[in-house]
Amino acid sequence: MKLVITEKPSVAASISKVIEATEKKDGFYEGNGYLVSWCVGHLVELAQPQDYSSIYEKWSYETLPIIPDEWKYSIKKDTRKQFNILKELMHRNDINSVVCATDAGREGELIFRLVYSEAGCNKPMERLWISSMEDKAIREGMESLKPGNDYDSLFRAALARQEADWLVGINGTRLFTVLYGGKVLKVGRVQTPTLAMIVERESEISSFKKQQYFMAHILMNGIDAVSEKIESKEAAEKLISKCTGNTAVVTSVTKEEKRNAPPKLYDLTSLQRDANKVFGFTAKKTLDHIQMLYERKLVTYPRTDSQYLTEDMAETAGEVIDAVRKAFTFIPKEFGEIQVKQVLNSKKVSDHHAIIPTVEIVKADLRALSEDERKVLHLIAVRLLEATSVPHRYISQKVTFDCAGTEFKATGKVVTDPGWKVYEEALRKLYKNEPDKEKGDTDEQSLPDLGEGEVFEKVGGKVTEHFTKPPGRFTESSLLSAMEKAGAEDMETDVERKGLGTPATRADIIEKLVKDGFIKREKKNLIPTDNGIKLITVLPDKVKSAKLTADWENELSLVAKGEADYDEFISGITGMVKDLVKTYHSVSVEDKTMFSKGDVLGRCPNCGGDVVKGIYGYYCRNKCGMQLGSVMGISVNESQLRILLAGKKIFVKNIKKKNGGKFDAYLIPEGITDYSYEKSDGTKVSGKQYKFKMEFPEKK
Repeated sequence: MKLVITEKPSVAASISKVIEATEKKDGFYEGNGYLVSWCVGHLVELAQPQDYSSIYEKWSYETLPIIPDEWKYSIKKDTRKQFNILKELMHRNDINSVVCATDAGREGELIFRLVYSEAGCNKPMERLWISSMEDKAIREGMESLKPGNDYDSLFRAALARQEADWLVGINGTRLFTVLYGGKVLKVGRVQTPTLAMIVERESEISSFKKQQYFMAHILMNGIDAVSEKIESKEAAEKLISKCTGNTAVVTSVTKEEKRNAPPKLYDLTSLQRDANKVFGFTAKKTLDHIQMLYERKLVTYPRTDSQYLTEDMAETAGEVIDAVRKAFTFIPKEFGEIQVKQVLNSKKVSDHHAIIPTVEIVKADLRALSEDERKVLHLIAVRLLEATSVPHRYISQKVTFDCAGTEFKATGKVVTDPGWKVYEEALRKLYKNEPDKEKGDTDEQSLPDLGEGEVFEKVGGKVTEHFTKPPGRFTESSLLSAMEKAGAEDMETDVERKGLGTPATRADIIEKLVKDGFIKREKKNLIPTDNGIKLITVLPDKVKSAKLTADWENELSLVAKGEADYDEFISGITGMVKDLVKTYHSVSVEDKTMFSKGDVLGRCPNCGGDVVKGIYGYYCRNKCGMQLGSVMGISVNESQLRILLAGKKIFVKNIKKKNGGKFDAYLIPEGITDYSYEKSDGTKVSGKQYKFKMEFPEKK
């Protein structure tokens, strides 16, 4: 009997149905010679520093760097039950082999291997590696399982990624937190260089000085021709006064046939970028939606960095194109010849091919999808048709006029074959979107057929005012692109992988920066906060270097292919961390408080000092012994503490009675009082705490 382990319960349900293991048990399915169970994300995680030694419970410079001799792991408390189920199933006598059916990628491999190892399992491993959750793909994959050891290099790369993130994150965060006064300053191997790019862009914007300029236009029978930039309004108006009512002569006409090649198929990053531009979705939201579509069998595996299909997928691509035309009424039914060959290139497919719909879209009730899921599916479907269509062709026309001795230019274009853009236009009309300026989809004027020497009498004129523009703030779309290309200019053209993070992790990196308070969203823009700017200002280059992090990411991909050594990679990370701690050991007294300014919650009722939030909760900067983190045995949140420090009452639920019962009450501060008690180890604790009067809410 085989035990199949998936990453999520929903995937386990799909696989068990296909292989007819349909008897539902507690935490698994059984039948037809199979057990099918599941993880719930990362069941097993790297242990925290305090799990290695109690000396790491307190953050201090003296305990750094923290570099484990042997890595320890912990089972997540909220999913321990499922881990125990998996462990018990692995050790059943009737189980002959264990099938890894987690997501077919680096992190999926890590999730399974750590559970397998922590459960003490030594039974033969097999690997299910599929790019679609369609019944056919599952069936074929189960019939051709790969030896688990074929993916040992992928597992080593996953371990290296996890351990590197721990070493840089734990040591960097603790080091700069203790150096700069106690406010948690999270440092991450990928997170920090990403923040540095956002801060650098903001610096470019703030230092930009806009310059005013003007342009003169001559108007002739619907043609608008413009001058070069003119520094002063007076000069522009003087030129127009000379031209208005005068004669303009065509001095040159240039016509050029041009073509825009079809776009490539979507990988995850390009899909996230377009979903942000077209619909305003965050990268995380797009990933969540496409994951649901994948689990519903409607699209192929999402966490891919490939934009091509393998060369044996020509027939499949044709079937999916037919399915797309049948499933979506807004798409033009027949237009041009299908060019499937241009999306086939096995050499450019890594672990998984590009994201495309599946033929299941014809059978599925697409109305059952959420509106946002449908939008993502529409993007993927339209991109398949665009990528297999013919080029967009047009004639570009540039005309030069002479008027009053000054040169004016007009440009225009005439579309001769809309090609792949017919599908883009169909999607734009469906959602009433504006043209994409990044792609140059602006409405150029349509110029008549003009010839040299042609004369226009009594031309009109106008002056327009303009300003030079600073660089644009990052949107999620442009940041994802920047993360993907980071460090590329300093790398060889044939490196395995470039950029910060992977398609699967970039969305989470952005969300972490928002959650940690280092960047904020304003409409579509991502803007660094004051603390984000301060953090990048104080961190050394080696921590925030996009080039170094991109080099690491490339080396991880080589480890996954068996072309680089895991031990050498970790040794390099360890050396960098040791050097970081050795180099940065003290800061000035003024710098210690730079992250605390503006974070004062109120005045201490005991000594009048500033009350702030630190690593271990709320405290008085004067360290006068005032207890601020809890009242009546109940932890208070920041808003409650602010109210108390202002001398006002708060409402607290579930206060414990001496007899074991609980009650709710309004607590009204009435000064402070002493407290003391003895810990189980004999240590005496004493200090000051609030004294309260109680009011009880009326019973309904």
